[in-house]
Amino acid sequence: MGGVKLMYSIGVDSGSVATKGVLFDGEKIVKKIIVPTGWSPMTTANEVYEKLKEGIPEEEIKKVVGTGYGRGVMDFADKKVTEITCHSKGIHFINNDVRTILDIGGQDSKVINLDADGNVVNFLMNDKCAAGTGRFLEVTSNILGSDITKIDELARGNNPVNISSMCTVFAESEIVSLLAQNVPTGEVAAGILKSIANKSTSMLSRGEIVDKVAFTGGLAKSSELVRMVSEIIGKEIFLAEDTQIIGALGAAVIGFGRR
Repeated sequence: MGGVKLMYSIGVDSGSVATKGVLFDGEKIVKKIIVPTGWSPMTTANEVYEKLKEGIPEEEIKKVVGTGYGRGVMDFADKKVTEITCHSKGIHFINNDVRTILDIGGQDSKVINLDADGNVVNFLMNDKCAAGTGRFLEVTSNILGSDITKIDELARGNNPVNISSMCTVFAESEIVSLLAQNVPTGEVAAGILKSIANKSTSMLSRGEIVDKVAFTGGLAKSSELVRMVSEIIGKEIFLAEDTQIIGALGAAVIGFGRR
């Protein structure tokens, strides 16, 4: 007699900057993938899907769920779900005490409120402007001659200079002007993060800050930014082990049929 058949679900989150994928067995993440989306979301999403299902018999995959801005081109997906719902389900699976999510991705930011079952009860989304997103941090970091991953090192221990403009184009000019006035690079770096923190917390306050707050998305990898947001709202921030894969995890959780 054969053994018990293993079952899996797959979640793929096609973002503007990165495509994330999760293979899930109903209890835990078995495999995860994060790759740059590049010029073709369809090609990248397909590559992530193929890598996730390598070596797994087709009958052992319950469902494949696509999410993110590129979900429309995922021909392999059995179901397509909004990233708002997937982020909620992903965070709820990891920590069911969370009722508020701040998510900052490459091109947009969101505030999501969820109930005790991980269902969305309210959300705000900024997808019209790159202000306060990963794109904003990438562009402004480049002006400092720094990689986006090094911004924490530059900023740590420095007093943030005031950067008044949140428009990416105007902020660029403001930063160039500050550097020309010999304002230390570390203070400018701290100022960039503080301006993102201010934008994020303003959005949080327009929504509702309920109970435990989670920070998801690529920008949650900045410990300095997390610290600033936490100080402004006066609450401890919950961070998942990998803040970038929450949408893909939520998609996989939905695909497995878990609440």
